[in-house]
Amino acid sequence: MNNKQPDNRVGRRSLLSGAAAVAGGAALSTALPAGTAHAAPKPLAGAAGAGAAHVAATPGIIDIAPADPRFPDLVRGTNQRWVAAPEKVRLVTTTAQAETAVREAVTAGKRLTVRSGGHCYEDFVFNNQVQVVVDMSGMNQVYFDPAKNAFAIEAGASNLQVYETLYKLYGVTIPAGSCHSVGAGGHISGGGFGLLSRQLGLTVDYLHGVEVVVVKANGTVETVTATRDDTGDLQDLWWAHTGGGGGNFGLITRYWMRTPGATGTDPTKLLPKPPSEVFVHAVSLPWPDMNQRSFQTLVQNWGRWHEANSAPNSPYAGLFGLLKLNSNAGPRSAIGLLTQMDATIPNARTLLNDYLAAVTAGVGVTPQAMTVPMGEHAALPQLDEPRRLPWYIATDYLSGGNPTLYGKYKSAYARKGLSSFQVSALWKHLSNSAFTNPDALVQIDSYGCKINTVASDATAVPQRDSILKLQYQVYWTNPADEAKNLAWIRDFYKDMYAETGHVPVPNFTNDGCYVNYPDKDLGDPAFNTSQETWGSLYYKGNFTRLKKAKRTWDPTNFFRHAQSIPLQ
Repeated sequence: MNNKQPDNRVGRRSLLSGAAAVAGGAALSTALPAGTAHAAPKPLAGAAGAGAAHVAATPGIIDIAPADPRFPDLVRGTNQRWVAAPEKVRLVTTTAQAETAVREAVTAGKRLTVRSGGHCYEDFVFNNQVQVVVDMSGMNQVYFDPAKNAFAIEAGASNLQVYETLYKLYGVTIPAGSCHSVGAGGHISGGGFGLLSRQLGLTVDYLHGVEVVVVKANGTVETVTATRDDTGDLQDLWWAHTGGGGGNFGLITRYWMRTPGATGTDPTKLLPKPPSEVFVHAVSLPWPDMNQRSFQTLVQNWGRWHEANSAPNSPYAGLFGLLKLNSNAGPRSAIGLLTQMDATIPNARTLLNDYLAAVTAGVGVTPQAMTVPMGEHAALPQLDEPRRLPWYIATDYLSGGNPTLYGKYKSAYARKGLSSFQVSALWKHLSNSAFTNPDALVQIDSYGCKINTVASDATAVPQRDSILKLQYQVYWTNPADEAKNLAWIRDFYKDMYAETGHVPVPNFTNDGCYVNYPDKDLGDPAFNTSQETWGSLYYKGNFTRLKKAKRTWDPTNFFRHAQSIPLQ
């Protein structure tokens, strides 16, 4: 997730006429009425298990060297903290090219990393050891694959590309993230969640298959497809990509998505349909009107409401809220409350009104329009009253991002509302007048409902009984400000979890960390004094099976980074 962005987002529109258009005419031929025969797409030349087609001739691997004017754009991600100096960046557009790029790096003994969307919270892709970066942004097709009877999503496709193609051509979607530019390659492999997850589950709950370029023990390189229906080692490889995180087992080229248990061959019935319309609402509670009692009441209300309304059969499964606890950095600072609610369920507006009343009850602060940016979202003053919008328009509008900032992130799951100890720590650090950065916050997201209907070991995501997810965020624009911002977020996090070794060790309230919000501090004894490793905080009891998959599929540890799955 990222920070401020302009209201004018021209440049992300008309995706169907560009790179996100489903694989040429083959994909369009599948957008037919139910019962009509679907033409099989032409496979990419040389692509293992591809099933996609391109209208124009596919270019070869494009190598970008340091002298190329495009190089500075391709050696960094959204987070400007991480800039690499590789020998070259290799842009690929087919599975065969991706396999070639890996094989040549293995043969030459080169350190290789892979970029899909570039949302690099840590330096896993862009670091001082990497010699070759494989950039997947040109491999971004989204299409229905009759051979797999599932939707294929290439690793370089962005969230918004995926949403637009699936919805406009087929009327379906997947419950993935809200930030438009996040790439499928890393997002899906880490579990994936978003504004529809309480209603539909996690992204990986719909993962049917994955195509991965792997390096064998003898150094040979091959492309492997693993599906939910496989057994043995192949099933382990599929399972490892249902929340095991990116950069661990191989180079991911594409995924196939289908609802488990779905039958028939009509694409419009193989993934869930989003609500046709949603209510969207955004208000702020000004910090100058807030005191410690009102702050504590707000956070406690938030926790109690989610404790009461996060069961799988809750009428509130279609509601996803974001409580944006911004730091008090001046007279314009405010706490934000952003909500999306399925508008098609019975009594939707009444349910929404009751939720808003419950969350703000007794706070004693009058909600106002959200007139300042908050975290990844722009100012949303026009949403101070709930507005009914078509789902895709709302999804597009609420996406955002700013690739010019430096940032640091931390995460936690919560099984209950936050404890009094934790609420006091929130107040202490967010109300600290000595820290004046307005781009610092804790965002607490709604969780639970459909997410928690899946067993903790059915996917690699073990957190299946939490009701809240927390993301700690701080951003800055001047590199000289890094030290003070890192100190703030680190001290904050240590205080929040001081009772459990300064990290959210799973217990009655906490439930570990989210691998898609990676945090290298979890492996540093200066910041983690608990008995839990970073691996057990992300994966809990699933860590053992992930290490087994690593030994099988990447026995030489070719694909690695600072928090990649270890062999032992």
